[in-house]
This record gives sequence, structure tokens and C-alpha cells, in this order.
Amino acid sequence: MDNLDHTATLIAWLAFGLAVVFGAVANRVNFCTMGALTDVIHVGDWRRMRMWLLAMAVAIAGVALLDAARLVDFSKTIYTGPRVPWLSSIVGGFLFGFGMTLASGCGSKTLIRLGAGNLKSLVVLIVLAISAYMTLKGLFAVWRVSALDPVHFDTAAIGASHSDLASLVAARFGGSALTRTGVPLMVAAALAAFALGSRDFRASPAMIFGGVVIGAVIVAGWYVSGHLGYVAEDPRTLEEMFIATNSGRAESFSFVAPNAYLLELLMLWSDRSRIVTFGVAGVLGMLVGSAAVALATRTFRWEGFASTEDLVNHIAGGVLMGFGGVTALGCTIGQGLSGISTLALGSVLALLAIVAGCATALKYQYLKVEAA
Repeated sequence: MDNLDHTATLIAWLAFGLAVVFGAVANRVNFCTMGALTDVIHVGDWRRMRMWLLAMAVAIAGVALLDAARLVDFSKTIYTGPRVPWLSSIVGGFLFGFGMTLASGCGSKTLIRLGAGNLKSLVVLIVLAISAYMTLKGLFAVWRVSALDPVHFDTAAIGASHSDLASLVAARFGGSALTRTGVPLMVAAALAAFALGSRDFRASPAMIFGGVVIGAVIVAGWYVSGHLGYVAEDPRTLEEMFIATNSGRAESFSFVAPNAYLLELLMLWSDRSRIVTFGVAGVLGMLVGSAAVALATRTFRWEGFASTEDLVNHIAGGVLMGFGGVTALGCTIGQGLSGISTLALGSVLALLAIVAGCATALKYQYLKVEAA
């Protein structure tokens, strides 16, 4: 038992440290999914989008290598199971993407902005955490479980034991261990080639550095929770376990449900069964990393709401992100990097829906300004 407690503490501190790096780098290079989409749609600037795609490429390649070395079993994640709740992925992803646009950023960007002194982000995070908790265990969970999650398809019907791309390819065309590693590496290479194919992006070393480091942090997160935190036999239950993860499975970074678990931890602090998990430590680390850079570069500024309409938009965005992020099993980081690094079908659907939701909200905001 003492050894398990020691490992749980180690997992939390490692997650915190990695998230500090994430938050610091993301603040410095202005890593933001909503911002990247806004740049593409409004001004045709693809540099931040290419940085995000480069981070994806690094994360996908890293996961493929961890899997090939059998350091982490990615079949034991919330993403790659054969049961794909496609309606939840699409509806949740779309609402999250719409909400993050109203709230001026996704869960990770909201943490980064809060670390730099943005009090609007504090309101968004509180609302997001409440909404996410309601979607995990409260009123919203009833709607999610009864109306959305039951609508699914099972990849076992086509002979695939898991829903990641390599398993689907192997089930359809046949394959071997080489297929399992080769397919994701080819996808990673294609993404990296596209990202680095732009002269403007190649002339932005800070963005290249940001994409590589953030992708590597996602891979390191998988190693920490899925390898260092893996126990083949829990002495209390005699079952395998992943120490200090809220899902009970291997995890990397995500910033919706962990905000809800941080809120729960703060409210139930005297309950000794509650601990700082991988996800909770990641939330705290993002804040610290961003704040450190903001203070060091003298960019820390207190910022509040400009109007009542601004407040309403951010509250609505927080509600939609909380519900959508939990329903879709992740945010732009939880699905857009951690989930997509496994090339799970549900993650692809959620990511496309997030992009669609963001694009729709941007169009809505543009038409609203035009009509004013």
C-alpha cells in the first residue's frame, strides 16, 4: 500500500511538471486551437494551424513507438474501445467547438489566459467545471446517458477488436505488427510534411519548437500514466490498475473533466479518499507554467469583462464546453491531441465536430457584427 501511495504521488508530480512545460510553451508561442482556426478562416494564416498539426504528428509518432516497444497498452484507454459512441462524439464535439469560440478559447487556452491574469477565464473555468461535473454525474449526465451514448456502432462487427486506425486497416486488409506501427507512422509523416511544407511556417522556429514540445508532452503523459502508473495486480482487488487516473485507465492530458475533478477535490478536501490525480495535476501545472512565463516576460495583466453581453457569452461558452467536452470524451487537447494520437475513430469524429462547431460559431459572430 505504501508503494502504491508513493507511485500515486510520483504520477501526480510528473504530470504537474509536464503540464508546467505545456503551459509555459503554449503561453510563449500562443498555442491555441480556436486561434488557429480563426487565423485560417479570417485571414488565411495557417502557421498556428500547422503548429497544431505538427504537435499531432509528434504525438501520433510517439504513441506508435511506445506501442511498438510495448511500453503502453493503448487498448486500455477510453478512446480505442470497439464501442464507438458516434453521436456523443459528434454532438459533444460540435457543442464544445461552438462553446470555446463564445468563451474565447478552449479549456487549455482558458487555463493559459487565467495564468496570465485574465479574470474572464476564471469565470469560464468555474462554469466549465460545474457543467462538466453535471455531465459526469448530475442532471446533464441523465441526458447524455439516455439520449446520446446509447447510439453507437461496434467495430467488432467488421472484425476489428479496437477502433484505432491500425486495427481497422488490419481487419479490412489484413496485417501484422508492422501494420500496427507503420500505419500511424505514415499518418504522422504526412501531417509533419504538410506542417513543414510552408516556407512561412519553417521561418517560425518558435512555432516549430512549440509544436514539437507540446506533442512530446502528450507522449510523455501517456508514458507516465500508462507505464509508470500501471500495476498488473492491485493488492486490494487483485485486478490491474492505472494509478492516480480518474478514468482508471491510461491517460494523457485533457482539460475538461479534470477541471470538474479539481472542483470536486476542493469541495471534498477532508475526504481522504480524494487524491490529486494525473488530470488534476495537469490543470494546476498549466496554470503555473503560464503564470511563470507571463510574470517572467512582464505580460501578466488583469483583465475583466467589457460588457454584460461579454459575460453572457463566456458563461454560455463555459456551459457548452463542460457538457460537450465530457460528452465527446475530450477537448481540443483531450481529443485533438491525446485522443487523436491513438488514431481512434471516435477521436477523429470528435475532432472534426469541434472544428465544425468552432467554424459555425465564428460565422455566427461575423454575421452578428455585420448586422450591427
